[in-house]
Amino acid sequence: MKIIDIRALRGPNYWSVRRHKLIVMRLDLEELENFPTNTLPGFYERIRQLLPSLYSHRCSEGHPGGFFYRVETGTWMGHVIEHITLEIQSLAGMECGFGRTRGTGEHGVYNVVFAYQEERAGIYAAQCAVQIAQALIDDTDYPLTATINELKRLHEETRLGPSTGAIVDACHRKGIPTIRLDSDSAVQLGYGARQKRIQATLSNQTSCIAVELAADKDETKRRLRNVNIPVPDGEVIQTEDDLQALLRRMDFPLVVKPLDGNHGRGVTTNIRTVESLFKAFLLAKMHGERVLVEQFAEGHDYRLLVVDYKLCAVARRVPACVVGDGTSTIRQLVDQVNGDARRGDGHVNLLTKILLDEATITLLAEQRLTVDSVLPDGEELCLKKTANLSTGGTSIDVTDCVHPEIKAMAERAARTIGLDICGIDLMATDITRPLKTSGAMIIEVNAAPGLRMHTHPTEGTPRDVGKAIADMLFPETPGASLPGESTPGRIPIVAITGTNGKTTTTRLTRHLIQQAGYTVGFTTTDGIYIGDAMIEEGDCTGPASALKVLQDTTVEVAVLECARGGMLRSGLAFDQCDVGVITNVAADHLGLRDINSIDDMARVKAIVAESVKPGGYAVLNADNAPTYAMRENLSSQIALFSMHPESEHVVAHYRAGGLAAVYEDGYITIRRGDEQLRVEHVRNIPLAFNGTAPFMIENILAATLAAFCQPISVPQIAEGLRTFTPSFENTPGRMNFFQFRNHCVLVDYAHNPHGLSALGHYLKQTDVGYKVGILTGVGDRREEDIIELGRVACGLFDEIIIRFDEDGRGRETAQIADLVKQGVWEVDAAKPIQVIPDELAALAYALKNAQSGAMIVHLSERIRRSVEIVQEYQELEEKIESQPVLAKA
Repeated sequence: MKIIDIRALRGPNYWSVRRHKLIVMRLDLEELENFPTNTLPGFYERIRQLLPSLYSHRCSEGHPGGFFYRVETGTWMGHVIEHITLEIQSLAGMECGFGRTRGTGEHGVYNVVFAYQEERAGIYAAQCAVQIAQALIDDTDYPLTATINELKRLHEETRLGPSTGAIVDACHRKGIPTIRLDSDSAVQLGYGARQKRIQATLSNQTSCIAVELAADKDETKRRLRNVNIPVPDGEVIQTEDDLQALLRRMDFPLVVKPLDGNHGRGVTTNIRTVESLFKAFLLAKMHGERVLVEQFAEGHDYRLLVVDYKLCAVARRVPACVVGDGTSTIRQLVDQVNGDARRGDGHVNLLTKILLDEATITLLAEQRLTVDSVLPDGEELCLKKTANLSTGGTSIDVTDCVHPEIKAMAERAARTIGLDICGIDLMATDITRPLKTSGAMIIEVNAAPGLRMHTHPTEGTPRDVGKAIADMLFPETPGASLPGESTPGRIPIVAITGTNGKTTTTRLTRHLIQQAGYTVGFTTTDGIYIGDAMIEEGDCTGPASALKVLQDTTVEVAVLECARGGMLRSGLAFDQCDVGVITNVAADHLGLRDINSIDDMARVKAIVAESVKPGGYAVLNADNAPTYAMRENLSSQIALFSMHPESEHVVAHYRAGGLAAVYEDGYITIRRGDEQLRVEHVRNIPLAFNGTAPFMIENILAATLAAFCQPISVPQIAEGLRTFTPSFENTPGRMNFFQFRNHCVLVDYAHNPHGLSALGHYLKQTDVGYKVGILTGVGDRREEDIIELGRVACGLFDEIIIRFDEDGRGRETAQIADLVKQGVWEVDAAKPIQVIPDELAALAYALKNAQSGAMIVHLSERIRRSVEIVQEYQELEEKIESQPVLAKA
């Protein structure tokens, strides 16, 4: 066996529109294609022994043990590897559950598809599953425990922490999409202009002044004391001399902490001796120059979480401790506690491992103990002076027990500091009693508080504090300031795909929406645009480009051209769209990435239509059979466009109340029920070329529906259609005309038989006497597609110049030329053909040798440079014509 390719999908994709996180491994079984599992001696017994938990896999049998039955009776190794990938992820704490294995059409080669939680772990699981299967075949040992441990490490290293995860999960439940911005805890919630951003539990709307204030513990206490909120007395010092002088003013017990520390680092509490005080001072100095010494507050340690200035959770924090058994040393007891699967390093797990650090050793020494001491059976020993979860503490939820006076004080404290997400550390003897009798005293106010003690308390009721933060960031009743907005955090997304016409449709749709007053971000084959500014040049029709639009805070509406390659490579960049437009599906890019037929290609393009949200619109070309057939699998509303207003299925659709746009009596017309809305006549729409370019009218119909579904008003759409002119600036490479005195040039991107045929409908209606076509075949297309391009070209042009792309895409240029010639000569063996390899040289040759009254049709890959050359020739002609004619002597 060998792995040919592994890629991670991150959005709606060819394999599943609902399951966005999938690994696709292209696997060549080689000779194993001839050996199902029941022909491999001992394989069944060995897999049951190594991975007995696979018994839970029901497989197609539909019951536990179903997968083992398939192995025993015979299945192929790709299917086995699929199940191994899922099981080893599950054993590492990552439940996934979805998988499928499908043949590619190539002998012995399969796509093994399975779900993942963390991308790096998923890719590693794929690689290991192949190795595990090979070891089982060869009857060799495999280090399964080491693999599971490495998967656990990758999971812990890359997943979101519990606090960030709680907010992200709550946003997902609200229907708000998220984008992870780095490998740490920065996450974008929502898209475009409606987004918010968080870093752990700090949000982009959290006051930086409040964060700075909370970091200054002394100033925080002063502000709280000014509004009569009880805080312990204390002083800020820097030197041991300051500490010596302070002892004359303050009595034990004391607390020492770094002035701007966090997570309990460098904090020592309940100090009762001078020796301990000076040790605590030196410890605090390791974490900051200035040290706060304050009076120790008696009572239990509580953390109060205030979100949007409302108390939403309270936990009593218990310091890390162990309970003796009469035989185990303290070190052994700590090891036993740390064996709890909930405990891990740092803040990733629900609980943190207890470290036998210097502070613990000192605390033990004060009680005449060491790590090797044995505690009597049942005796509890605290190992830390602070109760922070980050030092191994545990939590008990007491939210329902808090006295109303303490609740009010906490909310007032949060407002005083100005923190919208605020963690308040409070000491109290009894939090159920009124403020004065409880002895309640605020000892610290924290920005970016941890949430895990509330979401997963060691004891008590878990609190959905992530939801409280999500509700604050995204209120349930937002202002409806954007077209089509229904969910907080979302902007309207119009996604457009198809074999031909998608770029023009994208640009026109963007124009129709932008001229209605919205800032539109859009992606096309020539770049990424925010408003009128191009922010990146190049073919930007993949998910990475779409993400740049969705991350831009100024974008109010996204119009995204979605090409086949990006969808197959990694899926869509967004989870759902408001409008999905499919212009058409035709024979292009076949034979690539296992897409071998028009039906296969239709399944790829249908990803966009199937990703339309409930209530949104899938805009389908009713005149293109593969596109029209997509309606059968959609849960959204359907809008059809057609060049044939009398079409039975279109008429039936709009008479039943469906939405349609048709080309009727020269008008772009919207139909629904008995309603008929005449948008504009094609003679007033520059892009329609007075009705002589049917494929452009199809694009206009599609864009009209996309804008109408936003909704943009009919008068605004009509104005947009009238003001959108076909030009290199507005539609680069799409019907770009350049007029010379005696001939003209048309630059277009048409590069496949379907696109060239569509352009041919226009060319046949022109009164040009002689047409020269400059074209090529694309190297990674099928031979029959390149030959067909030649056939189509022969029927359109009087003379053909074959040129080549800079990238032959795996095919020799001589072979490309021969295939194009074959197609041409099958139609007309006398058709003049010449080969000029360089594209720009071919264009220059045609311009220099243009016949009077001719049209040069340059089908270009290098659009921008081709247009520059044409414009240079235009300028030269104008310069020559402007020179005075000298009379003969």
